[in-house]
Amino acid sequence: MTVPPDFLDGSAAAGDLEALFGTDMTMASGRCHGCGAQMVLAQTHAYLGGPGMVLRCPDCDSVLLRLVRSPTRMWLDAGGLDYIAIPAPA
Repeated sequence: MTVPPDFLDGSAAAGDLEALFGTDMTMASGRCHGCGAQMVLAQTHAYLGGPGMVLRCPDCDSVLLRLVRSPTRMWLDAGGLDYIAIPAPA
């Protein structure tokens, strides 16, 4: 019996990230502060079952980004990423 993973791919976080940044963030890239792996956010592992959203590195499982929403605010912690590069509009 195969146990399904307890995460989704980073595309599952697209709606909340677009609400925050005002653009599709699935193709934004970043580098993991923990292991140096580079990836687009769609490749991360998204955990959505808690009070917020957590994106983890697909290589080393380090927390890359956390986002929590309330009715009046959004909190973002991207301390696990060395950078986020957002593609410029054409």
